[in-house]
Amino acid sequence: MMKTRSARLVVNTVALAWCIAVAAGASGCATQQQGLDMFWPDPPDKPRIKFVRNLQSKSDLGGPALLDTLAGGTREQALYQPMGLALSQDRQRLYVADRVWNSVFVFDFQSHAVRTIGSDERYGLTLPVGVALDGDENVYVADTGTRTVRVYDKTGKFLRAVGKDQLVRPTGVAVDASRQRLYVVDTGQNDTPAAHRVKVFDLTGTAIREIGRRGEGDGEFNFPTFASLDAQGRLYVVDSVNNRIQVFDPQGNFLFKFGRSGDHIGDFARPKGVAVDTFGNIYVVDSRWSNVQVFNQQGQLLMIFAGVGEHPGLMINPGAIVIDSQNRIYVSDTLGKRVSVYELIGTSAEDSLESRGTAPQTARGG
Repeated sequence: MMKTRSARLVVNTVALAWCIAVAAGASGCATQQQGLDMFWPDPPDKPRIKFVRNLQSKSDLGGPALLDTLAGGTREQALYQPMGLALSQDRQRLYVADRVWNSVFVFDFQSHAVRTIGSDERYGLTLPVGVALDGDENVYVADTGTRTVRVYDKTGKFLRAVGKDQLVRPTGVAVDASRQRLYVVDTGQNDTPAAHRVKVFDLTGTAIREIGRRGEGDGEFNFPTFASLDAQGRLYVVDSVNNRIQVFDPQGNFLFKFGRSGDHIGDFARPKGVAVDTFGNIYVVDSRWSNVQVFNQQGQLLMIFAGVGEHPGLMINPGAIVIDSQNRIYVSDTLGKRVSVYELIGTSAEDSLESRGTAPQTARGG
């Protein structure tokens, strides 16, 4: 993979003209997105990332909703400030936490439907940020308003709250279904020394341990945000103000870190989301630059995609990221009011073996 910030843009004029002619005056146009082919990196390098589409409302799933919108019908409730993301194991449902709607949107790709979770008045959400799923597709929502993780079943029925009187400002959340562990990133505030760490619970809500404390050393955090797990159960935490990623084993032991503050390629300015693809590559969303930087397991930069803008494929202050088992990539474009969807193409495990760059810093130094 090559290191680049730029993209190749090819306009499919036939599809674009059809969209303009048929949907003039409509609020948004899903077909117009499909007429724009965007790849990273630039030629002559081999394309690795392809922009697929944006998701904002039911109309973007196609089917009857799109036809109704093109015919002049009312556009459905749409994402306004999407944050955390989660995907069902069968890749058919995308869960999106929206902190303005105080709900989790569920995009069902199979039925072309969208529904919401957490709008119930008695057991509702207040400023949801992170979202994760367990093996039964129960939905775990880091709710900053209630200072808990709210748990719902996949139909939206409230089950329980986790972390009452134990969490200060929960943001990121990750579930290790095989080990029955719930990881909650407690971002905290300036005056809350009990936060700035990851708090670990079992799936019933019993506290198990805490990882880290406030600081700049190995295993310490300064306003951490989101977290993710890989297939081996390793935990990747975005240490946002320290501008780095820290990685821990399933027992909470520090393994390595990478990243630094700066405005050069490979540096971080305001990292938020993190996810790992099937090859073990680590994707980090930088909200300041509105891009995604891809690193290998040695902490070496492989490539960068997206960037600042409203054009489909670009983003404005993105947040979370999730990657499915086929390496389709979903990024919450927070101020763009949508989820941007990409896919990894033409790539093998050998492409992650980059000999240049900086090795990650481990518990033994380096």
